[in-house]
Amino acid sequence: MSWDELTGSLDFSTLRTHYADGTLRPADVIRAVYRRIAARGDDHVWIHLVPEDEALARAAAVEATSDRSAALYGLPCGIKDNIDVPGLPSTNAFPPSRRIAGSTGPAVQRLLDAGAIVIGKTNMDQFGVGLVGVRTPYGVARNAFDAAFVPGGSSAGSGVAVGAGLVSFALGNDAAGSGRVPAAFNNVVGIKPTPGLVSNTAVVGGGTAKTLETISVFALTTDDGMHVLRQIAGYDPDDLFSKSEARFCDLAPRPAPARFRFAVPRPRDLLFFGDHDAARLYEAAIARLGSIGGTAVEVDYGVFMETQRLLYEAPFLAERSASVAPIIQGHEHALHPATRTILESAGEWTAVETYRAIHRLAELTRDARRLLVDVDAFVVPSTPTIYRIAEVEAEPILLNARLGTYTNFVNLMGMCGIATPSGFRGDGLPQGITVLGMPFQETRVAAISAAHHRALGGRLGATGAAVR
Repeated sequence: MSWDELTGSLDFSTLRTHYADGTLRPADVIRAVYRRIAARGDDHVWIHLVPEDEALARAAAVEATSDRSAALYGLPCGIKDNIDVPGLPSTNAFPPSRRIAGSTGPAVQRLLDAGAIVIGKTNMDQFGVGLVGVRTPYGVARNAFDAAFVPGGSSAGSGVAVGAGLVSFALGNDAAGSGRVPAAFNNVVGIKPTPGLVSNTAVVGGGTAKTLETISVFALTTDDGMHVLRQIAGYDPDDLFSKSEARFCDLAPRPAPARFRFAVPRPRDLLFFGDHDAARLYEAAIARLGSIGGTAVEVDYGVFMETQRLLYEAPFLAERSASVAPIIQGHEHALHPATRTILESAGEWTAVETYRAIHRLAELTRDARRLLVDVDAFVVPSTPTIYRIAEVEAEPILLNARLGTYTNFVNLMGMCGIATPSGFRGDGLPQGITVLGMPFQETRVAAISAAHHRALGGRLGATGAAVR
């Protein structure tokens, strides 16, 4: 089986096969990656790109010191710019805060120890505040399918890097949907773990939504993404919000059940904001899940809709403001206008209102678990639609909020989820579904996600490689 420098797939199975039979070495793949990056031109995917000679030196070190059976042997990856990698800069897409990381947390260190090769730090919405990928001073990462459309955020560069075939996988992070929206808009898989399953000590400052967010994984397939998750998951006593359940969470792969039940919102609750193609693709995904053994169960989406509004329309927003206030002090001029507007609204809430919101969230979470008690998963659209960059720039707050319709509630409720492709609109732009589960049910969700992706078929990301 031959492998082309510009078109050969970077999925794990393909590279492992070539490494095993000696037809490729990690250095060959790294050279190919840099040719691909050069061919895309100034696509704004990278805030910092590791010089090619340094990446090749890392490849040589992997070849010399790692066994080919190492979990991530020779796999090129991207890392979101708010996640520290030793020796590389981190900026949070806020240039005044730029610094060179001297260390990192266990999530990233385990990737390095397993033989992964970091290509660079990827572009993002400033401080991770946004689902669009345009709130950045480094230029808008070019959507893998159409440069006129948003790439999704805040982990924009990570989603594009995987979708465009520049890396095998990438790390993002997710508080409101940042590990899922870029997956939908670039036709890749986004693994959003249960908050607390993966340590956040590698994230700059522990994150800006410390109680909610989690490192996420972008990959070409669910199996690849889950393989990365198995490397980075685990309890971390140094992470204030790491959960003890992470010690025992079983992430071993399992086949999809022959029969399963999955919840879906009632048709009258679904919002696509006039995108009839997105509605059609969601309906087709539900039918596809039925064809592989699933039974759809309609549930009232009102509980989830009220919860998703809490993230940016209630006191929970104040956590982001508290986290970034020391960083932006004296550098307010460097804030993106949309980021400034959002952070400024965070000071309007009283302590009494905060506790009311906490109590209401607990009630809504209780109600949601009652709704989902007899199902294996909850399947929602990843997004209601996709927007042009010009549309988002004209209506930055409203359209960003719409993209969170099916994502904002998930971390608030402590759930896990996997965004997976669901096909293409008539204009060639991808859409996706997200398979959600209760806390620490990643393997159940992954089995259903992987089965759906295989049944869908098509291509991996924007590459020519086929789903297998």
